[in-house]
Amino acid sequence: MSFQAYIDALETKTGMTPRALLAVAATRGFEGPQVRAGAVIEWLREDYGVGRGHAMALVHVIKNGPTIPGKHVGTTGVHRDASDTLWLDGKATRR
Repeated sequence: MSFQAYIDALETKTGMTPRALLAVAATRGFEGPQVRAGAVIEWLREDYGVGRGHAMALVHVIKNGPTIPGKHVGTTGVHRDASDTLWLDGKATRR
């Protein structure tokens, strides 16, 4: 599963775009590189039933922004991503 697929699955599970989830996270104090993964994982599990792997994708974005390592960008493997920048504005708006 690509990194973008994890982010897209969060939208499916929560009904909110990743950007909207980031806004909610910020109101709960979850922002910046110092955020504790455990707190975000617990919040997403309790409020939305999101599992650890999908929650960790959002933790990455909270800590590092939408840029991901280019390790799988442009590859042909299962974990391939088309870009090193995640689309956070919803699946329906992605070109």
